[in-house]
Amino acid sequence: MSNLIAWILRAIPFGTIIMFGSMGEIITEKSGNLNLGVPGIMYLGGFAGFASSYFYERNAADPKDWICILIALTCAVLASMAGGLIFSFLTISLRANQNVTGLALTTFGMGVANFFGVFILNGASYTAAPLAYKSFSRKMPVLPGKFGVVGQTVFSYGFLVYTAIVAAIILHFILNKTRVGLNLRAVGENPATADAAGINVTRYKYLATCLGAGISGIGGLYYVLDYNQGIWATTGQIEALGWLAVALVIFTTWKPLNAIWGAYLFGMLYWLYQFLPSIMGIHVASYITDLIQMVPYVVTIFVLLMVSFRKKKEDQPPASLGRSYFREER
Repeated sequence: MSNLIAWILRAIPFGTIIMFGSMGEIITEKSGNLNLGVPGIMYLGGFAGFASSYFYERNAADPKDWICILIALTCAVLASMAGGLIFSFLTISLRANQNVTGLALTTFGMGVANFFGVFILNGASYTAAPLAYKSFSRKMPVLPGKFGVVGQTVFSYGFLVYTAIVAAIILHFILNKTRVGLNLRAVGENPATADAAGINVTRYKYLATCLGAGISGIGGLYYVLDYNQGIWATTGQIEALGWLAVALVIFTTWKPLNAIWGAYLFGMLYWLYQFLPSIMGIHVASYITDLIQMVPYVVTIFVLLMVSFRKKKEDQPPASLGRSYFREER
């Protein structure tokens, strides 16, 4: 039982990282833009949030935790939205290839974060922002003690875990119950028809891509300042999580509510290699462990095949996904 609880406790924070990334990409793809730069955008958000909180801690005479949270969130979202703006300008205004631009943005985001991160590391292998970690990882008071094991499992996380769940519910409502959401889906399905109906296609694409990038960037922020204990190091872990977030979009069939349970399932599947041997009481060879780590990607491929064979309209991606819109061709 203790191993199972530990497994869940490890899976939920991991799932929260990719939930933010996938929700941001869902918004972007609903507008018809395919942004494969999610890993780079999460890098930008993670580094901007860490750097801003790091310098605030070092230079403020009496640093406050709520100011640290506000500064980190603001800088992370703005830096990520800047990445989304770059992608939007290249693919919407200049009509560059979306796949190539997204991959270039991933490399760009990683390069910028690691380049400026060198000045913060100053020759060390890693550095930390302890106040930011304390602020973002602070658990809900009292509740864990009152609800026993359930409280320990459900209420033992920082506020961004619960923010991700609420954001997914709100996003579901906006996309399905509001005029803005319906207009956005119309732009993603058939931009020419939406344009003829008086919807500003360019504005919707720009706003959806930049907003989606901002939400994805919070995933990178959560990874650095909570999941990774406020430590910045030049590793490629955020990139791997960014690609998992893109895979989760397909797994959830572009539905925000599915991102909640899908992200946690991905988290459990990702850590399966660590907890399966202890739960089943068996020894697993190292090469088997490597195979087990492939399970989240294998499951995504399986879901993609199932969706392709079933051909249900509500499970398909937006019809104009990845295609640049030329108004002259209407």
